[in-house]
Amino acid sequence: MRTSETIYVVGHGCTGSRPRNPWVSMSGVQPATDMILRRFEEPDEVREMTLGLFELVRLGNMTVGRATYQPGWRWSVHVGARLGQQRCTVEHVGLVIAGAATAAFADGRVIEMRAGDLFYIPPEPHDSWVVGEQPYVSLHFLGADHYAK
Repeated sequence: MRTSETIYVVGHGCTGSRPRNPWVSMSGVQPATDMILRRFEEPDEVREMTLGLFELVRLGNMTVGRATYQPGWRWSVHVGARLGQQRCTVEHVGLVIAGAATAAFADGRVIEMRAGDLFYIPPEPHDSWVVGEQPYVSLHFLGADHYAK
């Protein structure tokens, strides 16, 4: 059974001997939010595209995205075309869960990301595509709100 507990924060410390909760605003006396548990099986939003989908889950002030793309998926074709863009300009921080994909920049750099890789992609124009015959799955901790819309 999962449980959650409310911690009341005063000033810049917390009650008892527990470490300060970093997710709590430090703007004065305010109750901390109960722990939040979410699953991608119940996303807040789903952005569908040919050969893929991008699911969003909101946790407090943060949005986490899960990208799932099938072999043959390419950002410039399956996302950019409907947005009138050739390259993505969203800044990304994420983790590859399965498969492989690229980040391909205008200067010719093509960087492959594989399962287990944590990645940072700067907000400079880039394309991306699935590598190989396995579906690609990644979690996005930065940029999810602005991606594919």
